[in-house]
Amino acid sequence: MMKKLVLFLFTVCVGFNAYCEDVVLSEASVDDYGMTEETFVAPKTQTNYASSDSYIGQQIQPAFKDLLSNDTSDPLFLTGDNQFLSDTFLYYFDRKLRPGQYLDYGVNNNLVLHVSMLYQWDLSGHHENGFSSTEFGGVYRMSHGNNANHIISDALFGLKAWGSSHVRTPEYADSSYYAGLRFGRQYTGITLAGTVKSTWVFDSNRGLSYIDFIPEAYFRFKYDWRAGLGLDFRKSTNKYLLDNQEWLNLKLLRQYGNTQYVGRFDYEFESGEIQTGLDIKILF
Repeated sequence: MMKKLVLFLFTVCVGFNAYCEDVVLSEASVDDYGMTEETFVAPKTQTNYASSDSYIGQQIQPAFKDLLSNDTSDPLFLTGDNQFLSDTFLYYFDRKLRPGQYLDYGVNNNLVLHVSMLYQWDLSGHHENGFSSTEFGGVYRMSHGNNANHIISDALFGLKAWGSSHVRTPEYADSSYYAGLRFGRQYTGITLAGTVKSTWVFDSNRGLSYIDFIPEAYFRFKYDWRAGLGLDFRKSTNKYLLDNQEWLNLKLLRQYGNTQYVGRFDYEFESGEIQTGLDIKILF
């Protein structure tokens, strides 16, 4: 079932991507617009044609960049120089309520540092309440996608420390470290991205590591509506301490200026667990 779902989602993304390239002008389509087969025209007309093409490129490219500059849920979004991003969220998972806060700061146009934490209220009566590990991390942009292939690439790194044993993953881990790579391409109507992230847990008796592979497709519609679709394949070196997982991640959001209201739905295939949530993202 999982393989059929992945194949179906891949087919949908490829089809939508082809549609966007044919119908919507992206950076790539603007750059290639004037490179098509030429027809015979008088010299004066040809000069005007080139001038008109240059004008279109100058107009469309800034508009495309403006469209992405505050789209904070885009998987390839990077907070700009001296900007702040606040993400206040509320999740419900396994009869547990988890409010939390994420903050990041753009040190420059290549480096972003962040911190995040959540609190858990256990509604099941088992009193598994407490704060999660505090996460300190960052993103370094290795490629902005300005070259011929327009591929964006990021390096991810971070540390999770402290926190209640009832909220940590895995619960016995006092600290864990992660590093990864994210890459993808942005079009006017869709962003396609993939992330590979490895996490290491160091414990004197029960150390382990696990890796996440996360392909994502993010769609932009009219009237500032957005939708995201992703899969998270998690593989553990010790499934007795941490199970392998396969998550389906869905989100639907509405953007108002620099603010986004995001609804989330996550489903884990092996256990049948469901997580729902709401995010409010504000870019300052």
